[in-house]
Amino acid sequence: MYVVADNCSDSTAMLARQMGATVFERFDSERRGKGYALSWLLERVWADGDYDALVIFDADTVVDPAFLRVMDARLARGERVIQSYYTVRDAEASHGAGLRAAALTAVHFLRPQGREVLGGSAGLKGNGMVFAAEIAKAHPWPASLTEDIEYHLELVLAGERVRFAPDAVIAAEMPGTLGASDTQNMRWERGRIEMVRRFVPQLLAAALRKRSFLLLDAAIDQLIPPLSLLVAGGSGALILGLVLGSATAAWLGATTLLGLALYLFTGLVLARAPGRVYLALLYTPLYLVWKIGLYLRVLAGRDRQGWVRTARGG
Repeated sequence: MYVVADNCSDSTAMLARQMGATVFERFDSERRGKGYALSWLLERVWADGDYDALVIFDADTVVDPAFLRVMDARLARGERVIQSYYTVRDAEASHGAGLRAAALTAVHFLRPQGREVLGGSAGLKGNGMVFAAEIAKAHPWPASLTEDIEYHLELVLAGERVRFAPDAVIAAEMPGTLGASDTQNMRWERGRIEMVRRFVPQLLAAALRKRSFLLLDAAIDQLIPPLSLLVAGGSGALILGLVLGSATAAWLGATTLLGLALYLFTGLVLARAPGRVYLALLYTPLYLVWKIGLYLRVLAGRDRQGWVRTARGG
């Protein structure tokens, strides 16, 4: 096991060594963030030894005991890039964690399984990712704000498909309040817009040229609005339809909300989400107000600072 202690001023490196990990300490105040740290670490990993595959975990991740067995079996049958089911640790600890768990159940559990069936690529979620060595060596890890999305799209353009392993489960700590997750979500949304600008034209052109569903699906995935915006749009259409007496707008809003509810609850049922995650959905209106405000700040170009570590817990 390798650990990169990135700009750490605490006892991370010492504790990791005590647990038997090979630790590399990195100090760079200019090139900050997970992308830079992983790219720097991987150069040293490949120089240190010869391995068949690479597994990437965040430091706060709890890993299911069956994880390595599941991934080993998939690698043995020829899969080269695999994403595990990445969910929320302590999803019942707060309504913020519960809402995040509900969203990730849809995006990290249900949607990748649909893509598996259709022949698309499951996508990379930044944690619990497995790469055959030849893939990791041939494609250096990027250092953008959303480096996992960028890496996935580069792999798809190179003809690689990410497979999904729903029976390999990991859980990571998430911010317990909306305020604590503000910097993380700002980073994700700025990165999302950047990925659309950089990759969607390439993906669409390549999909048409090669008549490839894999490429087309990857492009469409980047264009799908976040779940919160779809809920807000459906709610707005329903309210306007009722206020203005427009049956078309009301029908559009109601069917949109019904479809989203079926999508979300199907994911929760299939993933066997705990009861308090369902209760956290009662806070959805508050979450929507916060998320729409965040999108407006992103579009207005506010809070354009570099990578900032997200506060975890409570």
